[in-house]
Amino acid sequence: MYRRTFIKNTGLITALGIVGPEAFATPKAKNKLPKWKGFNLLDFFSPDPKPDRRLTVEEHFKWMHDWGFDFVRLPMAYPSYIKFDRSKNITPAEVYNIDEQAVEKIEKLVFLAHKYNLHVSLNLHRAPGYCVNAGFHEPYNLWTDQEALDAFCFHWNMWAKRFKTTSSKRISFDLLNEPSLREDMNDQLSKRSSVPGAIYRKVAVAASEAIRKENPKHLIIADGNDVGSSVIPEIVDLDIGQSCRGYHPGIISHYKAPWANKDPEHLPDPKWPGQVGNQYLSREMLEKYYKPWIALVNQGVGVHCGECGSWNKTPHDVFLAWFGDVLDILSSNGIGFSLWEFIGDFGVLDSKRTDVAYEDFHGHKLDRQLLNLMLKY
Repeated sequence: MYRRTFIKNTGLITALGIVGPEAFATPKAKNKLPKWKGFNLLDFFSPDPKPDRRLTVEEHFKWMHDWGFDFVRLPMAYPSYIKFDRSKNITPAEVYNIDEQAVEKIEKLVFLAHKYNLHVSLNLHRAPGYCVNAGFHEPYNLWTDQEALDAFCFHWNMWAKRFKTTSSKRISFDLLNEPSLREDMNDQLSKRSSVPGAIYRKVAVAASEAIRKENPKHLIIADGNDVGSSVIPEIVDLDIGQSCRGYHPGIISHYKAPWANKDPEHLPDPKWPGQVGNQYLSREMLEKYYKPWIALVNQGVGVHCGECGSWNKTPHDVFLAWFGDVLDILSSNGIGFSLWEFIGDFGVLDSKRTDVAYEDFHGHKLDRQLLNLMLKY
């Protein structure tokens, strides 16, 4: 019986013109998360509620929608939407002082994005007790202090309550931007390592319970360990997606970036592919880097690339060659992506690159080559 069925199926495959080993290959698992593509919006990224950047307006969402994008990520710094004495370091008690007007601004932006059928991922870029960046004095450590974890859960419960009736097709909750364990939470250059898996799990479980207390169907995503670069095996049994990054290798994505390099003015010239310093950069290295994330998809865990792109000092041709490989690897495995950022140094608009023939676009400078590359995937 098995032999007859095999011969019958083989004949059908041959009749359909499907020949070769791919005809019998195991199909790739479907990503549990949609293949969203879009942008990070930095309106609430700064701890200062009056950021010195242009804010997102309705017209921007229309452009995204008309171009074919369906996703925005909102990285938020919690101090941007609370009230406290900004002439002093924040206290643990002040972390709970929600500024209703500031929260309503965020809520309004979310609903404006929804008007243009964009999924919104709310992310705590700076959470009580942790941020990948320094520049604001945290009163405690999220990974070691229960007081910080309690505040973290309070903030997520507040946001979950705000969007209690909003479908998971329209909103998700990205727990914490680029986690790592840093010796001194207020020293950017202090020693950094992975968050121990059991501790990451404890924080993720507590926050997800605070969110799903309001709506058990809320969609939750956790950024990869080691500032977004490593999968988190300790939470694969939880109903939580995971978010990777599109910044590897850093010599391409953060070339001459002063916050990412100790000596930014004395770096080898970037190439893609090619020998850069003591390493050969190639698509093969990217495939190796993303292999654990692709395996995660095949395990049935949803994966999305929450941030990707390159600072404006990387030569444009090198950036596009590298980024094309990044997007191709992600896309061919059903993984969506979100460019950091929409408007600004990393963005598709007004990036201030010196080697781009920009297109005038509604008062902005559009990098049409970058836009077309993103739309390809």
